[in-house]
Amino acid sequence: MNSILIALIGASGVIIGAIVTILGQILKLHLEQRVKKDKMKPRKELLKKMLEKDKDEWRKLETLQHVIGSDSETTKMLLIEIGARASETGSDVWALIKYKPLP
Repeated sequence: MNSILIALIGASGVIIGAIVTILGQILKLHLEQRVKKDKMKPRKELLKKMLEKDKDEWRKLETLQHVIGSDSETTKMLLIEIGARASETGSDVWALIKYKPLP
């Protein structure tokens, strides 16, 4: 009887430990994503200001990424998130869709 009780206590300890570990990993992932999102917010705001300032102009990706201090892939992702699009001409220039809608 004692050995069964000890086995049940051990098994429940393993299960509780596994659950706590999984919850800890979920919390860690959530916090990391939140920090990343918070870091990107000022960059998105700056991109939007730049594109709204020159409504009739296309802005070069190189200029945009230089101003926010980011690589081209991250800059493109942020531009899409704020509602911008690239030019159809093949040149690497961007504008807000509300000012440069697709034809």
